[in-house]
Amino acid sequence: MATERTRELIQAGTTQIELIAEGSGTLLVMLPSSSRDSEDFDDVAAMFAAAGLRVLRPQPRGMGRSTGPLDGLTLHDYARDVAAVVEAQHAGPAVVLGHAFGQWVARTLAADRPDLVRGVVLAAAAARAIRPDLRAELAVCVDTSRPEAERRAALRTAFFAPGHEPPANWLSGWHSAASKSQHAATAATPQEEWWTAGTAPVLDLQGAQDPWRPRETVGDFQRDLGAHRVTVQVIDQCSHAMFPEQAGAVVHAVLAWIRGL
Repeated sequence: MATERTRELIQAGTTQIELIAEGSGTLLVMLPSSSRDSEDFDDVAAMFAAAGLRVLRPQPRGMGRSTGPLDGLTLHDYARDVAAVVEAQHAGPAVVLGHAFGQWVARTLAADRPDLVRGVVLAAAAARAIRPDLRAELAVCVDTSRPEAERRAALRTAFFAPGHEPPANWLSGWHSAASKSQHAATAATPQEEWWTAGTAPVLDLQGAQDPWRPRETVGDFQRDLGAHRVTVQVIDQCSHAMFPEQAGAVVHAVLAWIRGL
């Protein structure tokens, strides 16, 4: 089975999206978390490809070779970028996995273009109400001018479970201009336009130690989106970063769910 990793540019109007792709089979689109690029998924993407999926990783605007306006956007604009990538494959619909901020884009795509989405994986989706200190910790993570010790402490609080040391690559890979654009786009998009992810089946993949998703909210998406649509899977010894912490468990859970669609 071909699993060679390729890179190409997809044109979407005036926007150019760099696509990292590998594998063959059912389409799986992976969307990264706030301020970070798709390189975070290198290891887990290879695992999914080896398991028989075609894995697509569009780089968000302002990251890698992806270019396009960063001002005046909404989540719908980011979703259109992903739609262009799926359409270019001529092989949809796709399962769309979004990590943290990425799952907001995934849900928007599912709401806007249900024809392109077979299912949505919410990886480390935050609860409706977030502790204000977590957003402050995220700002420290993004700010590469701060001392490394401060940023590591912020990463431990906001992204990693107790006893899990942030890997060195999490000190880099932050994109401040894109981060501002993503935050503004989120604020400019009414939550009701994307929250329910259209009508697609949903896998709510949670880290048991994720402070962005307190344990008392474990069943909230089943309540909001419908228990018939949402499968909840909780991974132990796992926080908000999820993939560098429990890659094997994540891949196993996602593959089992996809096989049941």
